[in-house]
Order: sequence, then C-alpha cells, then structure tokens
Amino acid sequence: MSTSAPFRETAIAKVREYWNSRPCNIRHSPKPVGTREYFDEVEARKYFVEFHIPRFAGFERWKGKKVLEIGCGIGTDTISFARNGAFVTAVDLTEKSLEVARQRAKIYGLEDRIRFIQADAENLGDFVPVERYDLVYSFGVIHHTPNPERVIEQIRKYVGPESAVKIMVYNRWSWKALWILFIYGKGQIWKLRRLIAEYSEAQTGCPVTYSYSRKDGRRLLEDHGFRVTDVMVDHIFPYSIPEYVRYQYKVAWYFRWMPRGLFRSLERAFGWHLCLTARPE
Repeated sequence: MSTSAPFRETAIAKVREYWNSRPCNIRHSPKPVGTREYFDEVEARKYFVEFHIPRFAGFERWKGKKVLEIGCGIGTDTISFARNGAFVTAVDLTEKSLEVARQRAKIYGLEDRIRFIQADAENLGDFVPVERYDLVYSFGVIHHTPNPERVIEQIRKYVGPESAVKIMVYNRWSWKALWILFIYGKGQIWKLRRLIAEYSEAQTGCPVTYSYSRKDGRRLLEDHGFRVTDVMVDHIFPYSIPEYVRYQYKVAWYFRWMPRGLFRSLERAFGWHLCLTARPE
C-alpha cells in the first residue's frame, strides 16, 4: 500500500499530540500509574491478550545483545528485553510515554540496561547515535507515522550483516479491518484507510494509521534493502468491549461457540498483526 494521501502530509506534531494525550496501554491497569503493582498488571494484561508477542520478539534470545526499539511506548517490551539480559536503546516520539517507561525501568532496577531517547523515527539519525544493533524492533508503531518508508531507510543505518529486524504493522485484510468496515463504514470499502485510522485504536481519531497486505508488508522492507525471512499473522481480539474495559474477560458471543483450534486458524489467516522478520541484503 503506498504511503499516499491522506496521511503523508500529516504533521508529526499532530501524531505526537495524539499519543501524548493517552499513551498506548496506559489504561491496562486501574492501579496508580508508576507503582510496581500497576506495571505488573499492565504487563500481565498485555501478554494475556497479545500472547504472540513474546514468541515474535524472542526476548530470551537477545541476552547480552544490543536492541534498538523504535516506539517503546510505556515500556512493556522494553522491560522484557532488558530483564532477559539485553542492552536496550528505547526510542519514542512522546515525552509522556517516556516518562512512564523511565519510571518502569527504575521500579525494576533496570536503568543500567536501558537508554531512553525521545525521537522522531523518520529522522532517527538526528537523535540516536549511529551504531550497529543486533536487533531493531518495532511493534505496532511505524504504521502511525506519516512516512513509514523513511523509518525503514533510517533503520538501515543501525544494522550490520548479522542484524535482525522485527516489525509489526497492521494487516489490512484482517477480521478487525472487516469489522471496522461494516460497523463504522457500512461496507464503504473506499473509505477503509480513513476508517482504520479513526476507529482502530482505543481512543478514536488517530491522525495516521496505515495498514498493509502481506505483499505490501514485504515490499515495505524489501524496497529498502532487507530480505524478509518470516511473515506471521496473528491476533484477533475475542473479548466483549464493555466487560473488557472493566477488566473482565468475556468472550464475544460470535466467538464463544468456536473451538480453540478453529479460532487459532482464523487468527493465523485474518489476524490484525502482520509480524515481519527481516535481515539486511
């Protein structure tokens, strides 16, 4: 999918303002923000709902290695990498997310393993010293910047022949996109880009959200000198929203009847998360 209008000309300041107002996953716990109880619950909730993340990230594989995380948010994956022995440079666009992530690192005593930097990923080299990393990781982030191709171009500066790149972007041909199309778009498929941006996040009105087919996701990396070694599709959110926001996990009626094996097959075919692993050519 080409990064064309309506998103390309969106000001990065608008994206920063949106995510500063409510960092991703900030409401994953009702406990006081910044406490150990809060962070423990945020992590448990995230990996319960998105249990494929540890498998994709392979946190334990990066012990003693250097990881560059683009878009760390409030630091759930950041802490998981550091806890497993990685040395992490964690980058985010927003000061609010970084404030919470720094608190998190302090709570767990991992400050010496994590370097936090506020940066616009489209101009990463202006903020982050150029050096080689064993892994460049970005989960659910670059599809929210006006020009994702620029981020991939920047990533080239931070990898060597043996480096790995792991990114997650949204899958356009997914259950969630279809649900958004019919619930909010009344089947008007020509409006799908804008509908996904407006309604795919916990709070409405996200200024930029791209989605990709498997082919487009591969092309995003391959057009900038990477060889895609693995493509994984996963994650359909099965829970009823009214109960979920009250921290209850009630499976929606239309999934309740479905055997677990069938549901997992559906996720692997039409999941919302398009997870790509690549290496430099």
